[in-house]
Amino acid sequence: MPDEANSLSVNLDKCHSILSRAASNDLIPILQEMQEEYGYLPMAAMEEVSVRTGIPLSRIYGVVTFYAQFSLVPRGKHTIRLCAGTACHIKGAPDIGEKIADVLQVEEGETTPDYKFTHKTVACLGTCFLAPVMMIDDRYYGKLTEEKTEEILKSY
Repeated sequence: MPDEANSLSVNLDKCHSILSRAASNDLIPILQEMQEEYGYLPMAAMEEVSVRTGIPLSRIYGVVTFYAQFSLVPRGKHTIRLCAGTACHIKGAPDIGEKIADVLQVEEGETTPDYKFTHKTVACLGTCFLAPVMMIDDRYYGKLTEEKTEEILKSY
């Protein structure tokens, strides 16, 4: 299990509050709410879920690693998803990805040291007419140029 996530100190008050309201067999909703609160799933919180629900930690870990929505390492406050689909690729997504990396000083798949952004590339955002396109959280930004991308990032 990731060392980075294990090395961070975690306040379990949020975890206890979530568990006090949840049905003990609703694992995925519990994990979703935990991730919403913490921004990822800390090992200490998963251990507490195991103790309080009676669900083996190995099963919890299996669920967390199966579903892409869950993360075992801290993510940024804002998640940038750059489309790498065919239309976006042809219209310049690789250059946009380089600009994102340059502005944020992180590579694809990484999180900024201040936990403000996580930079991810995804297979498709389903908005080819906006190519090249990225999402920041739930907002789409399309017909990107390197200049426009930098302006958007700096607005956060």
